[in-house]
Order: sequence, then structure tokens, then C-alpha cells
Amino acid sequence: MGERWRVEVDRGVCVGSGLCAGTAPGAFRLDTARQSHPTDPEAEASGAVLAAAESCPVEAITVRALDSGAAIFPPDEPDEPHPR
Repeated sequence: MGERWRVEVDRGVCVGSGLCAGTAPGAFRLDTARQSHPTDPEAEASGAVLAAAESCPVEAITVRALDSGAAIFPPDEPDEPHPR
């Protein structure tokens, strides 16, 4: 079995563009309110899921490694340098 990801959509941010469902139709669906939902919140790692997250115009999709919780998308930002 390969790497698995936790896929989440922040429906408070989602604008219902449908790009995710068009990019990865097996991984995302839109409900009657045009809000995106992952079809499997604990999905196999896939280029299509990553491309869907990257194409979201409002970055409503979060993808993390299921085992470690490490950010896949959006990537964790490096810490800001501390002023001296």
C-alpha cells in the first residue's frame, strides 16, 4: 500500500469553482450548494489530488500526510527570521 493523504476542504473558503472536481473527478465532488467535498478524506496519494489542490483559486483544499500530518499542500511556510 502506498502513501495516504488526509484531504480536507474548508467549505467556509470554497467558492464552488469546480476546478477540483474537473481536475480530479474521482477525488472531489460538488454538493447541491456547489461546495466541494473529498470523495475519500483519507485518499491514496495522487498527482490528480495534488493538482486539484494547487488549482483551487482560493486555496480551500488542504492535503497532509496521513501518517505524520506533514503538509503536502499548501506547504508549511518557513519561519520568519527573527529581528535582531
